[in-house]
Amino acid sequence: MNQFFKLLKKELNNLSKEGVEKRKEKVIEKFILSPSIQAVINKKKYHIFNSNDYLGLRFHPQIVKAEEKSGKKWGTGPGAVRFISGTLKIYKDLEKKLAAFHQKEEAMIFSSSFVANQGVIFPLIRGQRKGSLISDKVLVISDELNHRSIIDAIRLAKLNEEQKAIYHHMNMNELEELIKKAINRFDRVLIISDGVFSMLGEIAPLDQIIKIKEHYQKYFKNGILTIIDDAHGVGVLGKMGRGSEEFYQVKVDLIIGTFGKALGTDGGYVVGPKLIIDYLRESSAPYIYSNPMPPSTACASLKAIEILESKEGQKIKNKLDKNIEFFKKVIKKTHLKLTAESIHPIQPILIGNPLKTKHLAKKLFDVGYLTTPISYPVVPFGKDEIRIQINANHSPKIIEDLINHLEKFLFE
Repeated sequence: MNQFFKLLKKELNNLSKEGVEKRKEKVIEKFILSPSIQAVINKKKYHIFNSNDYLGLRFHPQIVKAEEKSGKKWGTGPGAVRFISGTLKIYKDLEKKLAAFHQKEEAMIFSSSFVANQGVIFPLIRGQRKGSLISDKVLVISDELNHRSIIDAIRLAKLNEEQKAIYHHMNMNELEELIKKAINRFDRVLIISDGVFSMLGEIAPLDQIIKIKEHYQKYFKNGILTIIDDAHGVGVLGKMGRGSEEFYQVKVDLIIGTFGKALGTDGGYVVGPKLIIDYLRESSAPYIYSNPMPPSTACASLKAIEILESKEGQKIKNKLDKNIEFFKKVIKKTHLKLTAESIHPIQPILIGNPLKTKHLAKKLFDVGYLTTPISYPVVPFGKDEIRIQINANHSPKIIEDLINHLEKFLFE
């Protein structure tokens, strides 16, 4: 064990030297909610530009009240997995609401969206019991920049190499060629993509993906299934905040989403055809063998969707859109370079060096801004960035001041 501990210490030291360590987390003591949400660290206030809480809902009084009130009715936890002790009505209410919100037949919830990807993708690749009728003669096609949760879910299936294909980021010609080559070789195809790519803010071309699916699925005995992880799209994209599907006005087979970003709570979910959801309830190990989210979180999530669908929700979303437009307008006047052109709250500032990126984030921290340096393996080598995340609570002045500090520190 002593020798193994030496190896671990050396590995950690190497990560520190490379400037890509993540374990030294900043400890937030509390939040100040007015005039905008700020974090307090060592008694100093910081403007938050590294949060997925795009709509600022995690401190919404109605959502907080719904969570507090639920404890008296439901207690602090579900008590067991759903098929053993029975399910709580709040879970069924939330799933019904989710299905209606996304205009799908059915929904099921998970403890997190990372778990949701594993609990959905794996059993749709392989049958989950001896004698299963689900064929393994499947090709899985994935965008090269898909989230780690998608990558791990595919790895879990332990497919043969010829059953896995990765296309260059958002390259639809390559996706089409992979599908053409699969004809007469596979019974079915799974196309899996992020809806919004978390490090770039780019929106996957779902309109083209669906067009390719509709053209080629007749060549496969069991068709083509589209699975979109829209964790960063839900609540942000589309008139009603239904995500990248609404943004393009198309329909995919399955949407995997989260409550832990724009909706301000926690947990994950999937929505889609009832038949597929019924199958997943019988085959998804994380759903069957682990507890769902706490009932208080489910109550808060239900209230978050209700707010998003309301006039107030539309006002909040419009404020977010205006903040993004303002950020884009101001940054065009600077020498700062974006890694990608994004109309999403995610705005990646290209730095290109891990140590320089880490140093820049520290300089911003010293003057009162919370940002996060992003380096390999989260992004490719040479694509190190400061990922700026805009939210509805930011004021134009706070956004402009951040940009001015970014330019000053980067080029001084």
